[in-house]
Amino acid sequence: MSLVIVKPGLLTTVQDLGRYGVQKFGVIVSGAMDAFALRAANLLVGNEEHEAGLEITMIGPEIYFSDAALISVCGGDLSPTLNGRELPPWRTVLAPEGSRLRFGPIKSGCRAYLAVAGGLDVPPRMDSRSTYLRAGLGGHEGRALQAGDRLATGVPSPGGRRLAEMLANGAQGSDAAVSGWSVASDLLPSYSASPTLRTVAGQESELFDEDSRRRFFGEAFTVRTESDRMGYRLAGGALRLKAQRDLISAAVTFGTVQVPPDGQPIVLMADRQTTGGYPKLAQVISADLPLLAQTNLGGQVRFRAVSLQEAQEQYLNREKGIRALRSGLAQLQTNRNGKVIAHGE
Repeated sequence: MSLVIVKPGLLTTVQDLGRYGVQKFGVIVSGAMDAFALRAANLLVGNEEHEAGLEITMIGPEIYFSDAALISVCGGDLSPTLNGRELPPWRTVLAPEGSRLRFGPIKSGCRAYLAVAGGLDVPPRMDSRSTYLRAGLGGHEGRALQAGDRLATGVPSPGGRRLAEMLANGAQGSDAAVSGWSVASDLLPSYSASPTLRTVAGQESELFDEDSRRRFFGEAFTVRTESDRMGYRLAGGALRLKAQRDLISAAVTFGTVQVPPDGQPIVLMADRQTTGGYPKLAQVISADLPLLAQTNLGGQVRFRAVSLQEAQEQYLNREKGIRALRSGLAQLQTNRNGKVIAHGE
């Protein structure tokens, strides 16, 4: 099975959960900006969570499916339609042969994720299929997708085949079928145009003066237009150290809040560098990274300090939610009694 990119959209790339184990060689992790959305989309089509899908940014592509495909669209709501009909997110969908998936105006968030049963079969590079644009590494020829690109998919799992069979049997001649099952609302991240991001203290947090720390947690910061997959550059009141210090470059990660000499913080994202020498004021907790990833340019973010224990508890809660989704889908595949909605009902 393959899918064809008719229109590429603003920035559509192949991403999985990242390229781990090679940061010591200076190779970045990359991967999905909103890992929760990609994981959920993969589970909904019977894939392993780490399979490669499409990350769709702001202006979505038009995609033609040359064969019938089991798909799911999760994450930000970019008004997806299948064959001209509204496509609900966070569900399993059987798209018949010749279907066209399109996107429209942004309703919420700024990134959507498309998973296809079997995953996208692009060559792995260093054990990952993620695209790192600046190095031309991974994905489809190391670049953003273009009109005319054809992407092959892998072999659907037994679970994916069972889900497709359930949808086909329940479609009753419709040109497509949408599952009655979906990701439970209480498992979804609390996406917002202006989220409050929980943080733990960064390695150099005590080097900042008291006024700067107070403003960091008391004021809103705007996501600047120069922001990208490497880092979100924020605009707000300048943050200052008590005294200038020369720091040795140290490891950084997704969500590290660094403050360069101009005092305007940068939150590192999926395409972050492996080390950084700017002082690290805070670290966004992993459970809130999807909220940050779905904040659009011009949006505002606030920060709230939490304990390491709360950060760990929130991480465990998120993982329990993923396990609950995986377990529920496995039970559904066994019982084969999930409701199916003919597309357009």
